[in-house]
Amino acid sequence: MSLAAAPLATDDPVPAPANSNDDAFARIAAAADRAALAIPPAWPLASSVAVNPFLGQSGEDLATAGARLARVAGAAVTLPRAAYRAKIEAGAIADADLLAAWTNAPPHLRPADLAALKQAAARDLPPPVALPTVADLAADVSGIDWPGLIAERIGAWAAGHFDEGQALWAAPRNANGAYAAWRAVATHDLSPEIAGLAGFALHVSQVPVNPLRLIARASDRLGLSDAALDTCFHRLLMTLGGWAQYARYKRWQAELAGGRDATTTDLLAIRLVWEEALFARYAPAIAKRWAEIVVAHAAPVAPSPDLVIDAILQEAAERAAQRALAATLAATLAAPAPTPSSSPDARPALQAAFCIDVRSEPFRRALESLDPGIRTLGFAGFFGIATAHRRFASDVEELRLPVLLAPALHSCAGGAADAEADRSARIAARAKRAWGRFKLAAVSSFAFVEATGPLHVGRILSDALGRVAATPDEPAPRLVPAHAHGDGHAHDHDAAPDLAARIDAAEKILGAMSLAPPFARLVVLAGHGARLVNNPHASALQCGACGGYSGEVNARLLAALLNDRDVRAGLATRGRALPDDTLFVAALHDTTADGMTLYEDAPSATHRADLARARAWFEAAGTLARTERALRLPRAGNAAAVARRGRDWSETRPEWGLAGCSAFIAAPRTRTTGRSLGGRAFLHDYDWQQDTGFGVLELILTAPVVVASWISLQYYGSTVAPGPFGGGNKLLHNVTGGIGVVEGNGGLLRAGLPWQSVHDGEAPAHEPLRLSVCIEAPREAIAGVLARHDAVRELFDKGWLNLFALDGDGRMAWRYAGGLRWTAMDPVAG
Repeated sequence: MSLAAAPLATDDPVPAPANSNDDAFARIAAAADRAALAIPPAWPLASSVAVNPFLGQSGEDLATAGARLARVAGAAVTLPRAAYRAKIEAGAIADADLLAAWTNAPPHLRPADLAALKQAAARDLPPPVALPTVADLAADVSGIDWPGLIAERIGAWAAGHFDEGQALWAAPRNANGAYAAWRAVATHDLSPEIAGLAGFALHVSQVPVNPLRLIARASDRLGLSDAALDTCFHRLLMTLGGWAQYARYKRWQAELAGGRDATTTDLLAIRLVWEEALFARYAPAIAKRWAEIVVAHAAPVAPSPDLVIDAILQEAAERAAQRALAATLAATLAAPAPTPSSSPDARPALQAAFCIDVRSEPFRRALESLDPGIRTLGFAGFFGIATAHRRFASDVEELRLPVLLAPALHSCAGGAADAEADRSARIAARAKRAWGRFKLAAVSSFAFVEATGPLHVGRILSDALGRVAATPDEPAPRLVPAHAHGDGHAHDHDAAPDLAARIDAAEKILGAMSLAPPFARLVVLAGHGARLVNNPHASALQCGACGGYSGEVNARLLAALLNDRDVRAGLATRGRALPDDTLFVAALHDTTADGMTLYEDAPSATHRADLARARAWFEAAGTLARTERALRLPRAGNAAAVARRGRDWSETRPEWGLAGCSAFIAAPRTRTTGRSLGGRAFLHDYDWQQDTGFGVLELILTAPVVVASWISLQYYGSTVAPGPFGGGNKLLHNVTGGIGVVEGNGGLLRAGLPWQSVHDGEAPAHEPLRLSVCIEAPREAIAGVLARHDAVRELFDKGWLNLFALDGDGRMAWRYAGGLRWTAMDPVAG
């Protein structure tokens, strides 16, 4: 039966939502909203940040989330059992680890004893399979790849509809949203009818105009019970891959600004139009099987014994890693020969504050090894400057702050003295954009290539020789009022926030950084970035705390703030005096080449020798760090090869990024100094004895820890479930819409990390472990913060993060057991 002959309701029984008090309609609308919230957001490539792919399941434990994601996406939440079995056989996972994890598991679902657990670990399981959609069932009975066609047609439309400037001819914008825009296109798309779905365009033209009304009607026609709605809707959104995740991002941004966005619901409606149409076409052949699937969707989401076993094995692997970390922190190091500069009260030869990014740990360790007077500390890379920044000669605002926050400040590169250069740069940029668009125009085509091709030989050779990827070098940024961004230009009358606000900000940041006397003559504030070419996912290697951008802007703004004499005078009146001869200098740590660029925005003739010595130290530390990283990178060979990787346009693994991250430590640097943490730990300086009222502790637990958990879980998800949560194969990537990548010439957007970012070609380069958060602070203070923040406590209570309290010697003394309870632990045995 064709759709043209299928009964189509002209009088829809479901009233419009604006006029409805109908309970059934409200339940369907609520289920659609819950399904949208179950999808993780995906930021665009220009400012991609790590996202926890299990964000919508944070209220469930790992095994329960595994049951849900197996049903809706065929996604695993742990490694195959062979990986755990290998660790058990090698002794990396000890019996004590297995027993401790077994004790935490539900008694009615766990194996009878340790022997039974090991027997289960020896049994491999097939990968999970999602419940079929109507499209899947239709494909089975017709031999037509309906899921593939749906992905291709929705992907082709979405690439144009969501385009952020890549397309030469942009799709028309529809003020009524994505659902209306898709209907306008789909009513003229003959591809489904050519494939065998006769009457589809007519069907689309007759569906309800309101997307929620369509969802309600389709749910009724598909026989979805109330209990089946949540996971059925979730399943349909998961079939849309990164497009649903990008829609969820649009909702995230709208809500951050206090608004609303219904794009995710629109996509659900679009997907249900297909389901409804295919069901009408193939109902005689699939109705019985579909009814069984609806019953399966209606069943409560509950873990099976096998999922509980997998969760036990995962926890055992994490406990093994925690034992190793505890041993490292508890190890007694050989005391270095005392020198005047190594005394805690001595003035440091250099202080350098780095982002807590795990890639800074090897560099900090290398730097400190060069001189006992060098002190480093760790702080979130945006340095407390949450700014919406406009680059030189640009009208685009970049949100250089954690995605959990809204911008509190505005900044731009350059000042009034740069106005003429700014105008010239804008003209040049516009000319470049116009030339670029002309190159893509249809009228240019072959004639353009034939005429101008030889002119590009130099550029091609330059790229091939790696003479690219310059360090960001713009005029110094400055804070401006929000209204200064209204026309995209800086004005002579623009002024920074008032003095009192600047003093308040400086005092708060110094406290949060635990930056206290004695101060060095030179204090370096080092953000980080990655110098890369030919890499659509370049922003994923930048600073997550800076919104997927490099961190030099925030570091330069803070350096200017702390060098401001009026600010210093105000700080002195508040008991935070800075020495007159202390100079703050911003820097950028290039994580790909381990180089350091210093920004002398406030030149000081009296600090030339200090700067020269610091540059020499940074160069030596870079060599040490590159040598260490060369051991991990495929085909690196030596330190020089590591430095070249970011300039190689054929290199799919310029660096490992944050692969391997497994711990977050908030404690004085003395607790970790001299200990190799292998580039696997976020190191945040924190001294609870200086934290009156524990405001800094609260800030750490609710911001940096949450951001670090997103990073950790993105690497985790991209490793254990590369299908739904990974970015696919870099070798097949094509950028679409300026938003993300597809594999090949179309289809679903791929969100998450590319396979080459977590795998070396033979084995995973990232060991998926949920983050171990270690904090040196009183347990009562930590529990007090958790009690005030339900969402953060949930991450620990449900096991998405592990929490430990360190004692006064930096040892892992207490393990958080959930429910604001703690258990004592052996600092080595775990």
